[in-house]
Amino acid sequence: TPPFISIGVTKATRLPLKTCIIFKISKNMTIHYFIYKLSEENMEKKLEGKKCPSFNGECTSNKNLSNKDFIGKNLIVYFYPKDSTPGCTTEGQDFRDKYKDFKKLNTEILGVSRDSVKSHENFKEKQSFPFELLSDPDESMCKSFDVMKLKSMYGREYMGVDRSTFLISTGGNVVKEWRSVKVKGHVQEVLDEVKKL
Repeated sequence: TPPFISIGVTKATRLPLKTCIIFKISKNMTIHYFIYKLSEENMEKKLEGKKCPSFNGECTSNKNLSNKDFIGKNLIVYFYPKDSTPGCTTEGQDFRDKYKDFKKLNTEILGVSRDSVKSHENFKEKQSFPFELLSDPDESMCKSFDVMKLKSMYGREYMGVDRSTFLISTGGNVVKEWRSVKVKGHVQEVLDEVKKL
C-alpha cells in the first residue's frame, strides 16, 4: 500500500494505460500527485478461477475449521464488518433463511469477521444461525481473501472489512466472488449461482 492518503482518484478507464492520479498533501501543505498504474488484478476479479486461499480459524460451537473440513462440498464464505450491526444482521438472517436450500445443493456456509468468538457466539445464538462464524482478529483470513479496504466515516479514514462473498466449489476453486456487496437480494443471487454448479 502506498505510504500516502488518497484524496481523489479518477476512474481508471478515463486515463490511458490503466492509470489513476493520486494526490498527497505533505506537512508543509505542498500538494504532490502521483500517476499510479493499475494492474489487471486490481481492476478485475482477484480470486475467480483460482484455488481458494488456505485458512484455519477458531469458530463458534467450539470448532476450529479449515479448508480441509469442506472437502467434497461447495462452500460459501462471506465476510462482514461487525457482529450485530443492522446490515450484517440482515445478511446473516438471509443466509439463515435460505440455509436449507443451500444444504440441498451440497453447500455449506461460513461467516467471517474480526469479532471475537464470544461475540460470534452471542450473535449466532441470538439470530439462530445454523452455520458457523469464524473469528479472524488478526485479519489473516481477511487479508488472504483481500477484503480489507480503506473506508471513511465522519472524515476519518480507516481500514475495514469490505463486505464480500466467495463461492468455492467442491474442488476447492473460487468460482464466483462478490465484492462491496449490497445486502438486499444478495443471498438469492448467491443461491442462483450455486444452482449453476
